[in-house]
Amino acid sequence: MRITLLGASGSIGLQSIDVIDKSDDSFELVAISVGNNIKVLEKILKKHESISYACVKNEKDYKKLKNKYQNVQWFYGDNGLIELIKQSDCEMVINALVGFVGLKPSLEALNENKILALANKESLVVGGELIKDLLSRGCGKLFPIDSEHCAISKCLHVDDSNVKELILTASGGSLRDIPLNELNDASIDDVLKHPNWKMGKKITVDSATLINKAFEVVEAHYLFDAQPQKIKAIIHRESMVHSLISYQNGFYRMDVSKPDMKKVIEWAINQGLVDYQTILVDDYHGYKKYHFEEIDNMRYPLFKYGYEVIKRKGIYGAVLNASNEVAVSNFIEGKIKFNDIAKVVEHCMNNIKNHLHPTYDLLKEIDEKTRKKAMKFIERIE
Repeated sequence: MRITLLGASGSIGLQSIDVIDKSDDSFELVAISVGNNIKVLEKILKKHESISYACVKNEKDYKKLKNKYQNVQWFYGDNGLIELIKQSDCEMVINALVGFVGLKPSLEALNENKILALANKESLVVGGELIKDLLSRGCGKLFPIDSEHCAISKCLHVDDSNVKELILTASGGSLRDIPLNELNDASIDDVLKHPNWKMGKKITVDSATLINKAFEVVEAHYLFDAQPQKIKAIIHRESMVHSLISYQNGFYRMDVSKPDMKKVIEWAINQGLVDYQTILVDDYHGYKKYHFEEIDNMRYPLFKYGYEVIKRKGIYGAVLNASNEVAVSNFIEGKIKFNDIAKVVEHCMNNIKNHLHPTYDLLKEIDEKTRKKAMKFIERIE
C-alpha cells in the first residue's frame, strides 16, 4: 500500500515512519510533508528512496530543495499539501499535521477515496460535519490514530450490542493535584511536568486544562455516531486503560496496555486488522490495579465545551479550537495566566454567532475571526 505521510517530522510522523519501516513489504512510503524542519526531512529522504513527492511550508525551502533533490517532485504551502495527495497516487494518507491546517487535507483525502489514518484532532473537532458527510456518501475510510478512539473501536469490534456508554479516559494532566486556589499561579514549567509522559508544549497544556478530552468527546461523536449523553470521560491516573465501553447489563469492556502510540499507528494503518485483546469486567472501579475518578468541572472548566460543540454544531468547533490555540500560545509565552486560558475560550464561545452547516471556506473565515477576537480579549487582560 502506497502511503502519503503529512507532518512527517513530528512525534506521530516519526513513529509512523518507524512502524512502516518495521512492517512487511505491504507498505511503501511515497510522499511526505514537513513544515520547517528541513534537517529531519533530509534524513528521511536519505533513508527512504521510495519517496518521490515532498512538500514543505515555505517557498524559500521549496526552491532550494527542488534544485538539490531533482528526483523528487516538490510542493509548498497549504495548497502544496493538497497537490501532494492528488499527485502521489497513494492509497492511504496519514494525517499527523497539527492545527486547522490539517482539515483541508483530510477532506481532500476522503474526496479522493483514500484511506485516512487520522491523528489531526482538528479535522473532526472543526470539520466533523463535513467529514461525516463524505464518509456517509462512501468517500474513503477513516481510522483514528488516537489511543482512546482506537480502544473504543477495538471494544466495539468485539461486541457492539446493547452499548450504554463510550467512556474516554484522561490522565488529568500535570495540575491534577494542585489546590484549586493555586491553579492560576501555575507556571509553564509546572504545566509541562506531565506525571505520565513527555509531550509537546501545546498538547501538555491541553492535557492540563482537559480541553484535549473535550476534543475527544467531539471526535467520539463523529467517529461512532454517539449522542453526547452516551459519551463520558473519567480521570484514570495510570493511563493504562485507554478507554472502555459500558453495556446495558452492567459490564464494561476495556482496552488495557502500556501507553504506546506505535501500536495505535499499527492498528490504524492496518485498518484494524491486527491482533489485540480486550478485558470484560463487571465493575471497572473494582479493577484494583488502577484508579478512576470523576471529572471535577471546577478544576477543568473547558471540558464542558466538547458537549457544547456537539449540541450547537455549526462553527463552534472552529471557535473552540482557534480560541484555545491562541490562549495556549499566549500562556506558553508568559503573556497570560493559566486560568486566563478558559476565560479566552469562554469569551469567544459566547460572542461569535453560529452558522449551521458551514462550508470549509466559512470555517476558515471563522478560524481567522476567532483568533483576532481572542487576541483583542487578551490585550484587555494584559
